Amino acid sequence: MNPALFGTLSFGALLAVYFALLTAVSGWEFTLAQFKDYWGYVIALGAGFGVQVALFARLRQVLSDAGPRALMTTTGTTSTAAMVSCCAHYLANAAPVLGATGLVTFAAQYQVELFWVGLAFNAAGIGYIGRNLFNATREHARCVAA
Repeated sequence: MNPALFGTLSFGALLAVYFALLTAVSGWEFTLAQFKDYWGYVIALGAGFGVQVALFARLRQVLSDAGPRALMTTTGTTSTAAMVSCCAHYLANAAPVLGATGLVTFAAQYQVELFWVGLAFNAAGIGYIGRNLFNATREHARCVAA
């Protein structure tokens, strides 16, 4: 599959998860309001994840070993968690049942900070996979030239 297409599909899938979870927890009107307020973060997190997936797909084309898979999974999970934090404080009604009141309060209070953490993980993942792709491409070019 084309790495750019794979990255674009991953970006769309992450946004679909965001919209589905927020809508399930808080309804469509709330989801639209949250997206309007935080669209820059949501799009940046989704795009960062999409770029990582595209870089990873290209790296897999160059190499047979998929070493950075764990990092991409970690940053993707962080991106999703940061986007879902938009609605986490509305889970307070169910939190006593789940025993997670402190976690919900933390997520609600530090929502923007969680976005920034997700963006930092995205940047780290892009840098790591990008560096591996650069090195693998350079090494592959040397092998082909020899």
